[in-house]
Amino acid sequence: MKTLMKLAAVALTATSLLAGVAEAKDWQTVKLGTEGAFPPWNATKADGTLEGFEIDLAADLCKRMEVKCEWVVQSWDGIIPALQAGKFDAIMSGMSATAKREEVIAFSDPYGSTGQTFAVLKDSDLAKLPLSGEVFALGSKPEESEKAIEEIKPAFKGKVIGVQSSSIAEGFLQKYFADVAEIREYGKTQEHDLDLMSGRVDAIMASMAYVTTAAKENGNEGMEPVGPRFQGGMLGKGSSMGLRKEDTDLKAMFDKAIAAAKDDGTIKSLSEKWFGFDVTVY
Repeated sequence: MKTLMKLAAVALTATSLLAGVAEAKDWQTVKLGTEGAFPPWNATKADGTLEGFEIDLAADLCKRMEVKCEWVVQSWDGIIPALQAGKFDAIMSGMSATAKREEVIAFSDPYGSTGQTFAVLKDSDLAKLPLSGEVFALGSKPEESEKAIEEIKPAFKGKVIGVQSSSIAEGFLQKYFADVAEIREYGKTQEHDLDLMSGRVDAIMASMAYVTTAAKENGNEGMEPVGPRFQGGMLGKGSSMGLRKEDTDLKAMFDKAIAAAKDDGTIKSLSEKWFGFDVTVY
């Protein structure tokens, strides 16, 4: 009986070791998922190739990690399920690391943050929104931030605010502005831009980097960012790589590469190229 038990134990140990070997991943190739429709973080050019801050940064990170990286374009609303299903190994798509998202996936250290703000038409009555240009930290200074929110809320009474569905801006608007304004959700940010320009919404909310870039696009003449910029707290720690929780080794690889890219100024130079200002998270 003892012999049989020993044999069973040996068999179980061998099986566990084999399972561990089967599960181990040799990260020679890493597939990155992106929306490809959120400039200047990521965008799809007319010829179908990708460009943007994250595209350039990924090339640098993958070189440091000594791996080959391949891009997979995925719609935003299905990007986390696609990661979990194994369609790609990491999300790099302007995704902020929030507590809610951390319930289902892991995140690397952040590599950029620009905060969330509003954009309206220049001739709109919202163009003179108070506190324009000021930055409020929901995490470290919640009372000051909520005071700023209460100051601007009356201006949005009866208005329609466009926002990308499932984005951090959408969660922010639902929490703080749904009692005074209609929050209209869109699959892509470009869709709410069109409705802003045509007058179907009164304002949009997205990252500062996005709205300043969108305002320069053909057809978006008259769009401008207004009001305060909010960051931290429920808006997350900053844009980070989204990863499956079990891929701890891949997270460690990205964290090391991101730290190096911060230290030598690569992130600073790339963000100045794409945003016009430094988005490094220190």
